[in-house]
Amino acid sequence: MSEIKLAVSGMTCGSCVKHVTGALKPLDGVEDVSVDLAAGKVTVTRTTDKADDLIAALIEDGYPAQLDAGGAAQVKQGGGCCCG
Repeated sequence: MSEIKLAVSGMTCGSCVKHVTGALKPLDGVEDVSVDLAAGKVTVTRTTDKADDLIAALIEDGYPAQLDAGGAAQVKQGGGCCCG
């Protein structure tokens, strides 16, 4: 099992959490999705360490994402749900 940490912009509310989780859960090998709304971080537990499909799915849903390098939280940018 791999734990992949992503920095995701545009998440502003509980609806965003549902959208992000819904975009990631169906992807191959995804076992769990944990969203830290306040920090703009998403942790995905999956059977592989592949992250490009996770990032692509989030971007397609309107949530700019990248691998989290462990730095400061991302500035909330446009995109995401109707609240952003």
